[in-house]
Amino acid sequence: MFKTPKLMPFLAGTAALAAIVGWSPSVLSDDTTLAELGERTHFHGVAVAGDDPSLIYLATHHGLYGVAPDGSARLISDHEDDLMGFTAHPDDPRVLFASGHPAQGGNLGFIVSKDHGRSWQKRSDGLNGPVDFHQMDVSKADPDVIYGAYRGLQRSTDAGHRWEMMGPLPDGLIALAGSSTDADAVYAATQGGLLRSADAGRTWHRIHPAPQPATKVHVTPGGDVYAFMAGIGLLRASEPELDWQSVSGFDGWFILHLASDPTDPDTLYAVTMDPRTRAQALRESRDGGRSWSRFGDGQAEAPDGPAGSTLAGER
Repeated sequence: MFKTPKLMPFLAGTAALAAIVGWSPSVLSDDTTLAELGERTHFHGVAVAGDDPSLIYLATHHGLYGVAPDGSARLISDHEDDLMGFTAHPDDPRVLFASGHPAQGGNLGFIVSKDHGRSWQKRSDGLNGPVDFHQMDVSKADPDVIYGAYRGLQRSTDAGHRWEMMGPLPDGLIALAGSSTDADAVYAATQGGLLRSADAGRTWHRIHPAPQPATKVHVTPGGDVYAFMAGIGLLRASEPELDWQSVSGFDGWFILHLASDPTDPDTLYAVTMDPRTRAQALRESRDGGRSWSRFGDGQAEAPDGPAGSTLAGER
């Protein structure tokens, strides 16, 4: 079973991971492989192309890549900027949102692509910016509502043109997710557990009793809420009841980023990291997260991860 203290160095923010692991800062080839990407850069986000589910977007330290089922990867973006925050429009497959750092340094602000990630334009500096949203997500209930974390929780209600400060960030914030039923509802995965706000981030309350770190929360357009918690594994609930159920346990690795196929809600993609080896991988599930294989090589894995542990269960 995971010992929570082992996870804490990784949960202070993924910005430090590249320095910890020692990924090369050298420029990657435009045409490469998923395996090469995993060794040379860091994965900051994942999404499924809504009009071509065979294409998986990977936001990386060196731009946006597209990955195919055969494991081939190609640079899509017209830049190699560090995309720390990344999310896809839930209804328009052409539109992607991001934030992070230009390759030459500084902050990108809030940027948008309207052509499947090829070209990008700054839409706003955000508040106290240019912002560098490490955590951000678009509401599935209203795609004009976007949440981002930078010197507090910021929210836009006009697709990122103007922003307002909603309040301080939850302690130990790791990930954000917008609700599918209410544009004012937002979830937070934190080092102290899983939280939800019903008032656009002004106040928060716990929605799962476990105090373990939650490294990811993700909401599908259909209203499924997935969360990964250290020592417990992958959980799923439905909005608005949030009746949590254990899906699978992961003793050998944990989920940093998660995406669902908009055409098939049982197909999930996860960016995972093994805290013992610090190796990252892209994994795929075709059964709602119960079993997984490494995307691009077809190697199936047990649902409890490479270490073969049993599901710890909810606390």
